[in-house]
Amino acid sequence: METYISLLRGINVSGQKKIKMSDLLNLYNELGFINVKTYIQTGNVLFQTDEKDLSKISNMIQNKIKEIYEFEVPVIIRKNNEISTILKNNPFLEQENLDISNVYITFLNQNPLEEKVTKMTYCRGKELNYEPDKFIINEKEIYIYCSNGYGQTKLTNNFFENKLKVIATTRNLKTLNNLLEIGKL
Repeated sequence: METYISLLRGINVSGQKKIKMSDLLNLYNELGFINVKTYIQTGNVLFQTDEKDLSKISNMIQNKIKEIYEFEVPVIIRKNNEISTILKNNPFLEQENLDISNVYITFLNQNPLEEKVTKMTYCRGKELNYEPDKFIINEKEIYIYCSNGYGQTKLTNNFFENKLKVIATTRNLKTLNNLLEIGKL
């Protein structure tokens, strides 16, 4: 049985789309998932299921949330071992003099079109500069370094969604490492 981590986008932020974690835990149990665990209020849920189709799992969760709460919440899912690999492959961790508390990973619901990636990184043959922040796109993940913290960057979920035409949600390294620890239990 596979362990998955679902990352819900935009719940319990600034009083919007409120869902109690205990209610979310019950919702996942009602869907037939087992060993369900939640982590902090921003919509991180670990669970196990025999279902292998991530799109199907995501749709089940989204539809159930819409049925109960009458609002839409994008759900991005990764296997537990994928999160581990994503963290190990973080190119910013190899760079010296970077505050790792300012390193984030944005998860995309699908691979962006190459033309969209090129358009947001190059203009008239020149590489675009988003200093003092930096990002590196690697398939369905974007590694981000925000020199002044995520609250001060323009490299937000909305920025990437608008440029790449995909759904995005971002987590810090502490949250992701804690999710991996919880997933080992």
